[in-house]
Amino acid sequence: MKRIIPFSLILISIIIMPNLALGMHITEGILPPKWAIFWFILIMPFIVIGTLKLKKKKREVPGFLPLVGLVGAAVFVFSCFPIPVVGLNGMATAHPAGTGMSAMLLGPFVSVVIAGIALFIQALFLAHGGLTTLGVNIFSMGVLGSFSGYFAFRLAQRMGLKLFWCGFFAGVVSDLCTYMGTSIGLGLLVFEGGESFPIAIMHSAKAMLEIFVVFMATSQGPLCIAEGIVVGFAISYVYKVRPGILQNLKVVKV
Repeated sequence: MKRIIPFSLILISIIIMPNLALGMHITEGILPPKWAIFWFILIMPFIVIGTLKLKKKKREVPGFLPLVGLVGAAVFVFSCFPIPVVGLNGMATAHPAGTGMSAMLLGPFVSVVIAGIALFIQALFLAHGGLTTLGVNIFSMGVLGSFSGYFAFRLAQRMGLKLFWCGFFAGVVSDLCTYMGTSIGLGLLVFEGGESFPIAIMHSAKAMLEIFVVFMATSQGPLCIAEGIVVGFAISYVYKVRPGILQNLKVVKV
């Protein structure tokens, strides 16, 4: 309970100071209706499966629900630090993701639900992202960020790396794939029916690459390294002081 209080205070302070909030994620009004609906349909299976897995783990793992709340607060705070991306003309800003950490602790599907809740609260109260762009933001930060971070962590474990480096690669890969998803969401906006399909695909792919390069050149390069270091130290610290938590969650073997 004592560990939850600081995150609660941060959340309350952010909510009562909306004038200081800066737009982040893909902002409201960017997506036309057809793309907004497409992204919502795409992420719904992940939300449903994640909710079912959360309920199952709540019954099987003691203290799982409070841990979900604690990790969810961390993801919320992580993703509330906007860094302007000058080359995107206000369409999106960069920020840490946090879903690599939540995915390796709680599983990728539960991490998608956590990201969805965090993004919904930010869109509703802080004008970070938007309600019509919620689907594409969940796809980027929740789906791509969670699954890429989870598999990067497991792959690093299989390679026999130390726990710090497993967490480091989870944070870095999750961060990079989150912005790959944002680049996909923005790049597909140039995909229109007036061109032949191969030409439209080429234009979209070019736009995605250019947007991703802008992210990496202006903010995301050093930011993904910083997030990897934070996640690596966090998972190492938890294992040092409370190894039973990671063992119960099957993050590490007994």
